[in-house]
Amino acid sequence: MKRNGVLNSHITKVFADLGHTDTIIVADAGLPVPAGVLKIDISLKEGVPSFLDVVNVLKEEMVVEKVTLADEVIGNQDIDQEMKVLFEQIDYTPHEKFKEQSRQAKAIIRTGEVSPFANCILHAGVTF
Repeated sequence: MKRNGVLNSHITKVFADLGHTDTIIVADAGLPVPAGVLKIDISLKEGVPSFLDVVNVLKEEMVVEKVTLADEVIGNQDIDQEMKVLFEQIDYTPHEKFKEQSRQAKAIIRTGEVSPFANCILHAGVTF
């Protein structure tokens, strides 16, 4: 048994397989998952786990070079502001383009989040 960190075996496997610039998406309960992209559904009920809870845990284990958010998240001030606290480099893109970019993700981790546009693309960095 793993001693600490992410215990979900599917998420741990995705981390182990990531290369520089690969992406993982943390999604609210409503983001569509394109065919062929691995969906790791950790939602239990509305709001559990929350988007920010999951992002905070993943940030501890993953080297994140930058984050992409949908332009529309600006209307969800709690999420937008907290992401600005957590990450130095954030790019914004229209939600439709965000969904197009989701086709290249290594995995989409679906949370129980039910607030609008609570989705992000985590771009893998390197430790050197």
